[in-house]
Amino acid sequence: MKDKKFVYGILIPCFILLFIFCVFPLFYGLGISLFDYNPIRQENPFIGLTNYAALLEDKDFQKALVHTIAYVVIAVTLNIIFTLAIAQFITSLPGKKMKTLFRTIFFIPCIAPIAGTAVVWKNGLLYKDGGTFNEILGLFGLESVDWLASSVTVIGCIILFTLWADMGYNIVLFCAGLEGIPKTFDEAAAIDGATPFQRFVKIKLPLLGRTFTFVLMQTIISYFQMFAQFKVLENKQSGMNYGSVLTTEIYEQSFDKYNMGYASAIATVLFFIVFIVAMVQKRATKVDWSYE
Repeated sequence: MKDKKFVYGILIPCFILLFIFCVFPLFYGLGISLFDYNPIRQENPFIGLTNYAALLEDKDFQKALVHTIAYVVIAVTLNIIFTLAIAQFITSLPGKKMKTLFRTIFFIPCIAPIAGTAVVWKNGLLYKDGGTFNEILGLFGLESVDWLASSVTVIGCIILFTLWADMGYNIVLFCAGLEGIPKTFDEAAAIDGATPFQRFVKIKLPLLGRTFTFVLMQTIISYFQMFAQFKVLENKQSGMNYGSVLTTEIYEQSFDKYNMGYASAIATVLFFIVFIVAMVQKRATKVDWSYE
């Protein structure tokens, strides 16, 4: 009886907090999306699905949606490939100190605030006149590039920045997953003549399924919600908003135009995109949670 009271005493506050900070804001935002809601107006009429219908004709929203999907697909793919390769390299190093050193080096960028480091990248590395990247191009006799002048280069720079700032988390997780695989499997395959690459692809990668699934889902969800680097590195020229994604579009509609109802409609669309992707991925990446 006492055990049940203890469990209820722990779970009930957790469910209350979950409702207050997760469930309630979700349904509240969904409700606002059905109104022409502006916080500085006294009257906010009910307009039903008008905000959602307007999304179908909004070119800024469509452009932000395309940028978001392109960013997530490319960034997640590169992140998984690079972090897996780096984790395999780290776990193959001799000595615990060497492994800890490399984990720490790759994890350091994760400690710094995204917004602050994005400003450093924009004004230090990507700046057209005197930026580090253009200084390197100058050493080879190449002309300076305005890295934030087109959607392709902006998305490319944001992806590069995100990989630099975010890979440390996945590297640590993949290292833990690889080190949790029994070494007897790898040793038996080596005796049979399998190369290191074959052992990684045919033995370690399948056995890494649980970690791989978790990392992939968390990375996709996280990248759909990225905001700071896009807001800092976006470039508005001649009416074009390069680097705009759904999160920046929500911010602009909410705090620049005070169109909270329309912003909530965009946020609702983003939520369902993430939810559907997570559910599809969960079904497509079912793994065996044992090594037997």
